[in-house]
This record gives sequence, C-alpha cells and structure tokens, in this order.
Amino acid sequence: MSDQIPTIHFDTISKLHHGIGIAKPRHPLFSIFRFEDFPVFKNEQRVRLMSDFYQITLKKECPCKIQYGHTIFDFDEGVISCFSPKQIYIIDEDFKPATSGWQLSIHPDFLRTHPLGQKISKLGFFDYEITEALILSDDEQRSIESIFEQIEREYHLPIDNFSQDVIIAHLDVLLSYCNRYYNRQFNTRKINHSQMLNRIEYLLNSWFEVNNARGLPTAAYLARELNLSSKYLSDCLKQLTGQTTQQIIHNKLIEQAKVILTTTELSISEIAYQLGFEYSQSFSNLFKKKTAQTPVEYRATFN
Repeated sequence: MSDQIPTIHFDTISKLHHGIGIAKPRHPLFSIFRFEDFPVFKNEQRVRLMSDFYQITLKKECPCKIQYGHTIFDFDEGVISCFSPKQIYIIDEDFKPATSGWQLSIHPDFLRTHPLGQKISKLGFFDYEITEALILSDDEQRSIESIFEQIEREYHLPIDNFSQDVIIAHLDVLLSYCNRYYNRQFNTRKINHSQMLNRIEYLLNSWFEVNNARGLPTAAYLARELNLSSKYLSDCLKQLTGQTTQQIIHNKLIEQAKVILTTTELSISEIAYQLGFEYSQSFSNLFKKKTAQTPVEYRATFN
C-alpha cells in the first residue's frame, strides 16, 4: 500500500453522506440509503477509505467484478460486504458504485447499550476482506432484501421511543442470516477449500524443509500467501477441519518434530532451532502439551 495514496476518513455518518453527495442522515448514528439514489460518481484517483462506523452493503448490480479467493464473481449476483470501524479499503480510478442495493451505516454508539453491541464486535465476517464477500443465492437474496426493506421503512418513520430498538432488532436478524449464509458458503465452496488445504500443506512443508532462522510459521503468513484475511482463513479452517490455523500449524510442527527426533541424532536444542523456535524450552513445552511426552521421552520409545 503506497503512502502516496490519499486517505479519506469519515469519522461521522454525516460526513459520509456529505462526501458522496446525498441528504443528511435522519439519525446521527445510523443511516440506510439505496444505491439507486446514489448521485453520479466519478473517482479520479486511487484512494484509501476508512470510517469510524460499521457498514453493511448489499450490491445487486455493479459494473465491475470482485475476487473471492482465486475465483472471480460478477456483481450481478447478490453480494454482501461488511466493514468494521477503522477497516481500510481502496478504490481505484475506474471504480463505479453499484446501481442497485443498499448501504447501512451503524455507529458503535448506536448499539452501545444493547447486547448487539457486543455481538457485532465478535462476528468474524466484519474482519474479512472485500475479496471474501458473501455471495447470495436467489432465495438468500430475497430473504436479505426483505430485512433491508423493513429497516428502510423504519428509518423513514418519525423517530419515537421505539425506533432504535426496532431497528436494532432488524439488524440482529440481518446479522444472524449473514452468519448462517457465510457458514453455508464455506460448505458450498469445498472444492476451492480442498485446494486451499493442499496449498497450506505445501506451504508448511516448504517452510520446514529449510533451517529456519526466520522463526515459526504464523497464521498471518499463511493468510498472506493464500491472499486471504487471517480471520477468514481461521473461520474457514474451523468449518472444514474443526481446527484453527494456529492448531494446524502446531500439528504440522509436531509431525515434523517427530520425524527429526526418530531419524536424527540432533539435540533437542538443535531440533528446536531447526523448527524455528527461539528457545528450546518453548519447543519442549509445546511438544509435551500435544503428545503428553517430552521430546526426550518420545525419542526414547524408539531406542
């Protein structure tokens, strides 16, 4: 990411509305608008965007494509993207907004005293990248659209003592559906995910094939090599294998350690260094945690 790319920071929803040229929000901490009402937009340079609030978009028609993992999808399909506060994304000079759909903007203060305020901060898909958007089936899109329509109707009613609670109730349902559909997406894209597991195996094998003064492999390293966010990769692996990225790394590490322990005369310290540990005691502690034996005890069983 070049430092020369200008950053536009929206610290309020009002500034977002002003920046894109639409009417002021009816509520300072919450808004919803349709992309059909979006003014003519022309982006003249690459720009970095960031906001201090949650954003949820449903795009139905967009004159561009997105990449999901290694697969390209048209925006002709219903696509949901979720952005957390302070999340950065970049639009290019040729960016064109969707021509159909909705965008929700929710300031954390809008949810502050409600259980949803805690729930939304723990939903992993708000930490996914744009390339990991939720692709909806026709039935799923209709369900999601009906919720957006209900939120939109409530937003345009006069504000009363129940307005915030009703909107938050609809948001809770919307996010529950998103959670369900993301889990469905993990299952329906198993071919790509199988390829991903093979790629992880290759990356870890390659890492341990050399004398690793560079340290231990990390979840961030695997995610970067797979062109995914760390959170998406971990959620995907959890769904596929029941294990997190870190657990898979540790399992592979122990597998490598067992091979070295039983086929070489290297000391425990030398093995720890070869695997990427800074301290041999850290290696011994992990090995015992995973196998209920110290490396020395494990090696002794083969002598």
